[in-house]
Amino acid sequence: MSNSPENFRDTIPTADAQGRRIWMYPRKPPTGKASAPNAPDYYKLRTWLSWVLLFILVIGPFVKIAGNPLLMMNIVERKFSIFGIMFWPQDFYLFALAMITGFVMVVFFTAAWGRIWCGWLCPQTVLMEMVFRKIEYAIEGDARDQQKLNESPWTQEKITKKAIKHGIFFALSFVVANLLLGYIIGGEALIDLITDPPTQHGAGFLFLLLFTGLFYSIFARFREQACTFICPYGRFQSVLLDENSLVVAYDHVRGEKRARKLKGESWEERLSIGKGDCVDCGLCVTVCPTGIDIRNGTQMECVNCTNCIDACNSVMHKVKRDPGLIRFASMNQIEGKSKKLQFTPRLKAYGILMGALFLLLSGLLIARDAVDMTLLRVRGTLFQELPNGDVTNMFEGQFMNKTGREMDGVLELLNVEGQLLYSDQHLSLLPQEETSTILVVTLSPDQLRGKETKVKIGLRADGKIVDTQTTTFLSPGRKR
Repeated sequence: MSNSPENFRDTIPTADAQGRRIWMYPRKPPTGKASAPNAPDYYKLRTWLSWVLLFILVIGPFVKIAGNPLLMMNIVERKFSIFGIMFWPQDFYLFALAMITGFVMVVFFTAAWGRIWCGWLCPQTVLMEMVFRKIEYAIEGDARDQQKLNESPWTQEKITKKAIKHGIFFALSFVVANLLLGYIIGGEALIDLITDPPTQHGAGFLFLLLFTGLFYSIFARFREQACTFICPYGRFQSVLLDENSLVVAYDHVRGEKRARKLKGESWEERLSIGKGDCVDCGLCVTVCPTGIDIRNGTQMECVNCTNCIDACNSVMHKVKRDPGLIRFASMNQIEGKSKKLQFTPRLKAYGILMGALFLLLSGLLIARDAVDMTLLRVRGTLFQELPNGDVTNMFEGQFMNKTGREMDGVLELLNVEGQLLYSDQHLSLLPQEETSTILVVTLSPDQLRGKETKVKIGLRADGKIVDTQTTTFLSPGRKR
């Protein structure tokens, strides 16, 4: 039985008064012929979107843009790639700015459209509701069949169904763990890990099994509690939503007073005595994966999966009422104060801030050097004076190629005339790797500017200077 509007926020649907877990048995949302023909079939739309997202999830570690992974978060080697843009330790400020921009985008879209990310795009929801839950339906049946099976004694049929289900769950968790590892170490490294014997990657294989166990426990047992207890987004959204935010909402103006429809009762009679369109069937509650009653208002546990919308629309079709008793709407829209999304001053401020951060990030990325060059004086050396009066300094050059392709580099003195020597007079800059070499700079006395002379060295690649570094050239102090 659902909570009353007076006390529903005092407890959560997934725990009893003693704090013990209440297992959720959500029913299949009506879809296809069971849905309302004159209303959107959100479950079908989510299914199609999920197939697209799952396809992207599978191929993501192996897709490259300009030689860089589509998405990679290699914390161990401190290499990060977002949409093919590589971020190195030297680019931490860019990575931090990208994260801040993403956070502001989440704030903007949540304030405007509520928790739509959770129900439609979040990997946890997509995998749980569109993969694991559907497998559970196929093996154990709908909600009542599952509950009956769990409460029944351990027969051969029950053991077989449970073994098949959990075997598939574990195998899929292993696949998900591999894909996650691919987003950390890269697709090529993942293929090597898969094709090589486990004994050659003992530590990696151990972590893979640990991740497999983690995902299996989430999808087989923890489930909606990952959204209601662990994920902070549900609590975070409460400070962002207002009466203008579009959320999955129950039209209390049209639906109340809720009451079952009596046999032979006409809608004119029903409405004349103060009853609303809600026939109190409870289907919106039974299809909810977190067990809430959306009729009580917006709640932290709601992930905007829209199962309740499909369920309610199917009932409205059967009782010959208009769909949309539960729909995407703002509180102001339901109460007739507005007809469309209102861009309030707060929403405009979020939008302006998001746009400014995006422009700043884009500008910095465009201006970012393809190669980072660092020059450091070789430890323990100052200068060496040659018999002809020339002076030499030794530097160690480090060159980070941030691109996904190999580059040929040449070093040049830009602001003084002299001799610049380094290994083979040629730099082969491998993609996404650091190259080091020793530089010997020789200047004649007429190029010196006292004891310290600023020397600007440029790295030329692809016919243009890609980076410059100014360093201090030490000398005995002679001037021209």
